[in-house]
Amino acid sequence: MLAVLLGLFFAAPAAADPVPAPVPACTITDPRLAELSGMVADDQHWYVINDGGTSAKVWVLGKDCQVQDTIVGAVDPYDVEDLARGADGTFWLSDTGDNDEDRDTIALISLTPAGDTGIYRLTYPDGKHDAEALLLDRSGVPYVITKNPLGTADVYRPVGPLVSPGPTPLEHVATVRLTSTDTPGGPVPGLVGSVVVTGAASSADGTAIALRTYTDAYLFPVRDGDLVAALAEKPVRVPLPNEAQGEAIAFQPDGSLVSGTETGRENVPQAMNVIAGAAQLVAPKPPPGTAKPEPASNVSAKPDEKEGLPAIPAAGVTVAVIGVVYLLFRSMRRRRSN
Repeated sequence: MLAVLLGLFFAAPAAADPVPAPVPACTITDPRLAELSGMVADDQHWYVINDGGTSAKVWVLGKDCQVQDTIVGAVDPYDVEDLARGADGTFWLSDTGDNDEDRDTIALISLTPAGDTGIYRLTYPDGKHDAEALLLDRSGVPYVITKNPLGTADVYRPVGPLVSPGPTPLEHVATVRLTSTDTPGGPVPGLVGSVVVTGAASSADGTAIALRTYTDAYLFPVRDGDLVAALAEKPVRVPLPNEAQGEAIAFQPDGSLVSGTETGRENVPQAMNVIAGAAQLVAPKPPPGTAKPEPASNVSAKPDEKEGLPAIPAAGVTVAVIGVVYLLFRSMRRRRSN
């Protein structure tokens, strides 16, 4: 019935030009990682978190997708959604999930490689939001990006230094509008799944950032460490097709992009996909007259306008249907309270 309603009110998006797919690097088979939600990378490892959970826990994976270790801190979070890493090696867990939008505060949890933890509570300036993405800028300032089924992601950062336990007020600093795509995948129809931001990543040198949805990644160039200015740029879209519930994204030190997905079910294998040379897609252009490097053969990139959802008829019914789709999905992902 839902598919019929969507068919009545939405024209199918235009087919994209054929592009190469990301390359599977290996497959996660460990049932403990069925809710893979956030990730960072170094030369030797992928560090990942599960959605939610009852402890601040980072799983250490080899590049063969095998679990090598865990780092656990003595904090019981509410709903962890994303992972970032500071220049000093500290992991930052984004305890910002709020499917029902009923939290008075959200939190960032610091976790050192030795397992020492801290908690930093935050408050929005304009009401409650669900958020699944976290970025750190070059100086370590955190940015929280909201998840919105209409394709408008709001970006917030602390008004000053973080205080433990806080709360520290957040300020609204940017809005990113994404247009729906026809990339297949995700747990909800593409009209919604292709515009909700589910994860974020910064490159090792701080010159590129990525926001991802269930189906695509959007790459932005960062000049002089200014994330707010970067998010006002036109992004490069990299399709991430056929991920069951894509939420994890990370840049590797060489500039390649790696993505992972939740399955929601134990004993369901999930591929870790790598797009070589992704950061180069938004690198500064060489001076005129210099040779242009050949693009990596497995990189698929599409520039996208940041215009929000396309104009469609019956706008009131459209918004209602999108809302129903998203609320149904959110109702299946409610997390426990503290």
